[in-house]
Amino acid sequence: MEQQTAMQLLDQIRHNVESCIFGKKDEITWMLTAIVAGGHVLIEDVPGTGKTQLVKALSQSIGGSFHRIQCNPDLLPTDITGVSIYHPKEEQFVFRPGPIMANMLLADEINRATTKTQSALLEAMEERSVSVDGVTYELPKPFVLFATQNPIEFEGTYSLPEAQLDRFLMKISLGYPDEASERRLITEPGAGR
Repeated sequence: MEQQTAMQLLDQIRHNVESCIFGKKDEITWMLTAIVAGGHVLIEDVPGTGKTQLVKALSQSIGGSFHRIQCNPDLLPTDITGVSIYHPKEEQFVFRPGPIMANMLLADEINRATTKTQSALLEAMEERSVSVDGVTYELPKPFVLFATQNPIEFEGTYSLPEAQLDRFLMKISLGYPDEASERRLITEPGAGR
């Protein structure tokens, strides 16, 4: 009975996501599989294929929190994990959590972040926690990292190290919508939002 209930819940989530992401049934199924398995997903695709919208829709469909970071060479590890700031009134350091404290984190164009910043994600991906100033903070459950990278622009990028690539359960590509899905996006008011 419990297995049937779980399958019904997954079908409801899939149906909900498909109501705003058209023509990507297989990709939605793979991403749901990653969530259930506790894995992370690398989405390698060109801009404009709905990567961000898909991850947002998944997050909303499971009632989870969603954060997005735009990776670039100026991004510091503490911009992701959070930082301890001295609070004079309390006379102590207070932890200000970073965007990694979410059920679903979208690291957009992860290969544009420096290797030092990329490595800040390693502990989170493997251990489901982050360490800031010697203190370990558990990440919310579930925690899934969806990272994107553009397969055609390599100028100003840093290749993902094997240790980080190994932490992704799968690598997928969405591609542009098929003709029927594209027509539906154009003709139905509010479609895909």
